[in-house]
Amino acid sequence: MKVLAITLCVLLFFISTNTKFVVCVGICRENEQRALEILKKEVYDPSDFLSSWVVGNDCCEWEGVVCNNLSRHVIELSISIDWFDSRYLRINNLEWLTNLSSLENLEMESVDLSKANEWLQVINMLPSLVDLRLYNCSLHHITPLLDHHNFSSLKSLNLSLNYNFSSSVPKWVFNLPNLVSLDLSYCNFIGPFPDGPINMTSLTTLKASENSFNCHLPKWLFDLNNLEHIDLYSSGIEGAIQSKSGNITKLKHLDLFGNNLNSTIPNWIYQCKDLESLGLGGNHLEGTVSSLISNLSSIISIGLSSNMLSGKLPNVIGKLGKLEYLSLSGNQFEGDISELFNVRSNFLSVGLRNTSFLSTLRLGNNKLTGVLPESVGQLSMLEDFFISNNRLEGVVTESHFSKLTHLRYFDASRNNLTLKVSRNWIPPFQATVIQIGGWNIGPLFPMWLRTQKQIAYVDISDGGIQGEVPTWFWNLSSQIDFLNISHNQFIGEVPIISTDEQSVSPLMYLASNNFSGPLPLISTNVRELDLSNNFFSKGLSNFLCEAKNGFYELMILNLGGNDLSEEIPDCWMNWPELTVLILRDNNLIGSLPRSMEVLSNLLSLDLRRNRLNGPFPSSLENCSKLHKIDLAENVFIGKLPSWLGMRFPALIVFILRSNKFDGELPQELCHLKDLQILDLANNTFVGIIPRCIGNFSAMVKGKKKEEYDLDLQYSFYKGALIESATVTTKGNMYQYDTILALFTSMDMSSNNLSGDIPISVTHLAGLRSFNLSKNNLTGRIPNDIGDMKVLESVDLSENQLYGQIPQSFSSLSTLSYLNLSDNNFSGMIPLSTQLQSFDPTSFQGNKLCGLPLLVNCSPDGNIPNHEYEDDESDKYEVDWFYISMAIGFALSFWGVCGSLLFKRSWRHAYFRFLDRSWEMLLAKLPIC
Repeated sequence: MKVLAITLCVLLFFISTNTKFVVCVGICRENEQRALEILKKEVYDPSDFLSSWVVGNDCCEWEGVVCNNLSRHVIELSISIDWFDSRYLRINNLEWLTNLSSLENLEMESVDLSKANEWLQVINMLPSLVDLRLYNCSLHHITPLLDHHNFSSLKSLNLSLNYNFSSSVPKWVFNLPNLVSLDLSYCNFIGPFPDGPINMTSLTTLKASENSFNCHLPKWLFDLNNLEHIDLYSSGIEGAIQSKSGNITKLKHLDLFGNNLNSTIPNWIYQCKDLESLGLGGNHLEGTVSSLISNLSSIISIGLSSNMLSGKLPNVIGKLGKLEYLSLSGNQFEGDISELFNVRSNFLSVGLRNTSFLSTLRLGNNKLTGVLPESVGQLSMLEDFFISNNRLEGVVTESHFSKLTHLRYFDASRNNLTLKVSRNWIPPFQATVIQIGGWNIGPLFPMWLRTQKQIAYVDISDGGIQGEVPTWFWNLSSQIDFLNISHNQFIGEVPIISTDEQSVSPLMYLASNNFSGPLPLISTNVRELDLSNNFFSKGLSNFLCEAKNGFYELMILNLGGNDLSEEIPDCWMNWPELTVLILRDNNLIGSLPRSMEVLSNLLSLDLRRNRLNGPFPSSLENCSKLHKIDLAENVFIGKLPSWLGMRFPALIVFILRSNKFDGELPQELCHLKDLQILDLANNTFVGIIPRCIGNFSAMVKGKKKEEYDLDLQYSFYKGALIESATVTTKGNMYQYDTILALFTSMDMSSNNLSGDIPISVTHLAGLRSFNLSKNNLTGRIPNDIGDMKVLESVDLSENQLYGQIPQSFSSLSTLSYLNLSDNNFSGMIPLSTQLQSFDPTSFQGNKLCGLPLLVNCSPDGNIPNHEYEDDESDKYEVDWFYISMAIGFALSFWGVCGSLLFKRSWRHAYFRFLDRSWEMLLAKLPIC
């Protein structure tokens, strides 16, 4: 090899006689060859990714190595492993790089550099570097380089997908005057951008998405005149978008999706005539969309979904002839939807007659009204059409779909629309998703669904459809991943629910119909099944125990509200993936079987209103992930086990109401830190209320709805199944679901509890409903009850509590229900707008005075009368008796004495009568 190189040098010398130096074409430079061979020896490469790097062979011929044709210096080095490749490569040291002094392009992708701590200091010694790409390399530290950096020639810097930086971006990164492209996406950078000054005059592309900056947009960003591409989605950007910008006229792509921006859309954005893609969705933007949006003549994609934008949709959007993607869903837009289509040429390309580029139109979850215009049917390229959850009305006909040959995804559920098509209509499209739940579709079954050979998602719920489901549709369901035919009037039996084994997670919702017969068997891969509120009968054995094909993947099973009977079979070992089990409102008997202990993934268990019996189920001891246990209105007996408080650390809802539990409440209950709803009412518990009752953390500080949104949304299909709880409060029974995370309640009423109310109960500052009525409690109401600032309902009636009502009651401004009747309270009712507004019956059966009672208090705050009668009317009868007696005495006195005083003849006759009477009395007395 060396002989060949020398020969080439000699030949070139004679050919190039006019030159004063010799250019030698040969192998790569010796020191650079040696440096790469060191890397080859030291690298951890179990998959032999660098197999082409054969020591002794010319390194310029190695894969990923590029040398200069003349100087033979290594100028490019690329070691890239495909993202999905199972191979692995780790480099622990980059010191060998310092020998590649002419390196211009360095690319490493999916190479583990986590142990190369000095990576930046080494790379800083490469003065010729133009392109640096260290993508997904497990880097976790980036130094400030305070003294000096050699990156003045750098034009492209890509450090994306290094998830563990967890630091701010060093200022030197923003002082690279020749830098054209900067990508810091998915690096977990934190803290604000530097204020300035910065030197990035050449920058055209800035990508820093999926970080945690938690700051405002830097003021200098929109003063970079050459900037064309900005990606800052999901980066914790907050505050307002600047109302003014510099000369940023070249901007083509702006993506600020998924941040916390809270301003209006500034007008300067509408002046970016070269803008092709605008992504401002997933923020808190307010205000309207200006008609100036018509200036965006180059726009292809507009994403403004999930904000708080309002007003009418500007009809000029339809004039944007190049528009392919328009998403305005999840806002507060209102007005007539036809405004978007008020001109027949809207969304049609200029110069291309009757041609539309629009492929995605998303207007769902707004307040749009009116009739869906037929001109929608002219959008021939439309693939994704989303208008669900609006206030649309009127009739939809075949004309609305006349040219929608490319339609794949159609979601228009929850509108007041009526579908009127011919019985033999054949749609021009082959859709994957058809969701028209809430439309008036019936009473006949929509036969046109039979033509949809690629259908995977079907929602025709609440459609007024009657009769039996056609056999061909049950056969079609084998290819469906999501089926919702609930809230119709279907009848008959349901056959075997068979799904394609290739389906990832079939979801089946058949609730609230008139289906009858035994429960249908299902395929093992069905993930969610809702058969609630029908007329299915017989037992569970055939359904649960038919496990010929092994374990089932079912996660949600809702069989509530049927006519199921018999005992619950001992076959739960076949259903280990269950997370939600609802069997409420049936006629099931017996105790819970032992095999339920395999349900270790169970999150929600609802057995309310059956005839189940036995002690608290020990089979639940292994179900430690439970959020909800509802055993109300059964015939369970015995004491609560002490392990209950230790085994359910995530329990939020615990309802044992209306059973026959007895014994003392275990102290271990206080370990249920996340408990929000505790209902032990109408049992026969005895003893005192545990002193540690103030330890329920979720009742102490309350919860924000966002904290539980994910936990309480069990279904893969968002909103299909939200956790709920039946709660008795304010004297009535309520069903809480969407706001369950915000509600807290404690109900121990109708038991035989004794002792006083623990002072620690006042620590539950987040408690909203509190009921200890119909027990044998004694003592006083804790003085600090006013600290429970969000209390809405308090019922302490029918106990033996005494003393005064604490003054702090007057600070409970949210209180809307109060019952303190039939106790031994005394004294004056505290004054407050709330307390005086309640009915007097809330305080009856006590020794209280003051409004709202009609009993006035004495100056010392007590009832002035010594004697006390329970009945208010009796009290006032006694008062009127004394008043009448006084009036009678006065009238009698002045009636007799007045007459004698003013009538002399009467006065003389009266005294003569007295004299005669006295003489007669003396005559009858015996003489001694």
